[in-house]
Order: sequence, then C-alpha cells, then structure tokens
Amino acid sequence: MKRLRSVVALMVCFGACSVGGEFYAYSQTSPSSQRPRILGIDHVSFYTTQPEGVKSLYNGTLGLTSAPPVEPGGIARFMVGRQWVGYSAAPDPNATDRMDHVAFTTNNIIVLREYLIANGVKVPAIENHADHTMSVTVIDPEGHRIEFVERRKAEVPAPPDSGVSRHMIHVGFLVQNREVEDHFYRDLLGFHLYWHGGMKPGETDWVAMQVPDGTDWLEYMLNHPEHPDLRLMGVLNHISLGVADMKKAQAILEAHGWKPHGSEKTQMGKDGKWQLNLFDPDLTRIELMEFKPVEKPCCADFTGPHPSE
Repeated sequence: MKRLRSVVALMVCFGACSVGGEFYAYSQTSPSSQRPRILGIDHVSFYTTQPEGVKSLYNGTLGLTSAPPVEPGGIARFMVGRQWVGYSAAPDPNATDRMDHVAFTTNNIIVLREYLIANGVKVPAIENHADHTMSVTVIDPEGHRIEFVERRKAEVPAPPDSGVSRHMIHVGFLVQNREVEDHFYRDLLGFHLYWHGGMKPGETDWVAMQVPDGTDWLEYMLNHPEHPDLRLMGVLNHISLGVADMKKAQAILEAHGWKPHGSEKTQMGKDGKWQLNLFDPDLTRIELMEFKPVEKPCCADFTGPHPSE
C-alpha cells in the first residue's frame, strides 16, 4: 500500500490545508449531508513476487476458488463467499509493504461520492468493473488506498465445501496516529469501536473499528515503527477469514496437506477467540479467526455484534 505524502490525485485533509498549491477543507464537526450505508468488506488487494505460491496457498491449502481478475494489473483473484482477495505483481520487489488497497461495500456509490465531496474529500469519477460493480477510491489520512464499491449483480458463486471460509471478517493495517484515522473512519464514515486490546495490561495495540451497517471491521495496528521490515509489515497488514470452528478449519487445512509449524498454529487470541495464522510467499498474514469468543477478552468488552457465516 502506497504511503503518499506529496501531491496525489486523491487526498483527504482535516481542517484546512494546502497540498501542492491546492486548498482542501474538511469538516471536523458534523459531516455534511447524509451518508449512505457502508455494509462490510468487499475485497482486499495485495502485491506478490511469487504468484504460483499464492495460488498454491489459496487454491490448495485454503481450498478457495479462483475467479478472473477484474482490476487493472490483477493476476489472481480468490473468492471468499462473495468477497475476494486479489493479487497483482509487485511493482517494487524490494518494497516492504505488500498491501495495495482495501475495499468496502456501499449501497449507493453515487450518493457516497457526493457525501465525501461535500465533506472535503477529493474523489475521482466513478469506475465500472468487469464484475458489474462500480467504485471510487480515496486516500485516507495516513496514505492507505481505500475503495468503496457498489455491487450491481450477485453472480459470484459460493466456494465449494472444501473451502476453509466463506466470510472475510476483518482487515488490518499499520496506523501511526489513531486520532487522525478516527476522524476519517469514525467521524466521517460512521465506523464504531468493536473491541480494543494490547499485549500488556493498560496498553492498546489493536483497535477494531466495525463498519456502521454490518459486522466486518478494520483493525488499526498500533505502536510500530513507521517503516517496518517485510516480515513485520506482513503481520500488520493482514486479512482475517472467519470460521465457526477452528478444529474443523484446521482439519480442512491438514486435509489439503498443511501441518502446524513455527508460528502457523492454533492459538487463543487476546480477544478470547481461537485463531490460526498462515503466511503467503511474501509473508503477508492470512489469519483464521472464530466468529465468536470462547473466553472473556482481555482489556475491553465487545461493543458490537459478532460476525457469522
């Protein structure tokens, strides 16, 4: 995911600011006009230097089906129910950030675009895609590319029974400044706190911000250097596939030839949910997580509904 610090085609500003000679204003109080619904995660796209290894992981180990790419430069797309994970060739094999963009669904892309523009966000024209969706892409305050998608046709089939998951329940990425991200996701877009926690008592390392009209969430990954190495960035910039029963999920993985090893093993999360981490060839983390906690979470109680199949 590109960290854009200079003049960009899409820019979010808070308060009033001048970027590259252009003046932008963003409402820090009540957002202007009414926001349409934001329903959940549509897709997440990554870069890869090893496409065959990615296909082996998603088609083989995870048992997910492939679909033709629908974005420029796409070389692989894997279905998680109606959601998907996409990959394109890494433009810079030496770069440590392999996340391209995150996409959320809305029920009305035209009204959402108008809403964003009314609140000082620079937004391009609406794009039409081969999968009968329409979208716009903006840049959040820390440089993450965020796409909003309206689906026009429900033609995507469910994955076969051999697939480990039908629901991508959250996506996480590195955040340096929680306050400035909250202005965008909470104050403007209506995301709300689902849970937060940390490795040590009294610390907050993870903030789960749930979409306003669904159960999926965006996870802020806090308290890390601005430019982590490839391994750490792959842990931070990740996706999570929801499962109802981790034992059954692990059995599916093992039936596809996977075995627990190293950090790829079942463990209890601080949020009281069973989880299991896998890594693609470029060290991007694919986390399996049970939908509901089986233990009391550390640090804070859940404040929103849990996802399901």
